[in-house]
Amino acid sequence: MTVLVTDTGFTQDNWYKGYTAFGEAANDVVALDVPSDVEPKDIEITPSLEMVRIDFPSFADGRGFTIARMLRLAGYKGRLRARGHVIADQYAMARRTGFDEVEISKDLAARQPQEQWQFRADWKDNDYQARMRG
Repeated sequence: MTVLVTDTGFTQDNWYKGYTAFGEAANDVVALDVPSDVEPKDIEITPSLEMVRIDFPSFADGRGFTIARMLRLAGYKGRLRARGHVIADQYAMARRTGFDEVEISKDLAARQPQEQWQFRADWKDNDYQARMRG
């Protein structure tokens, strides 16, 4: 089981359409599961693509942040989810790079309770880049 983290805290996953593994994708894919070692340019953004879930195999592996940012810069407007070993300290970075939500294990949720994630939910207020742009 997993827990979904959003700016409002922990919630249940409401995505029930399933996922297609990257590499098995066809033109009509609705949700895509992307490993962290995929080149962002290799992800095809189609009109039917509603959800992209990017894997984080380790909290020290930041490639998923790059993939998310590049997808947003390429024009992807759908739901973007980080999945795996993302920790509460990385939540603000996940949101700034374009993720809408983070999917974590129940074990991680027990070690890092909702309050730790919500503490970082003010990611817009503490965005130095936005302050620099004025």
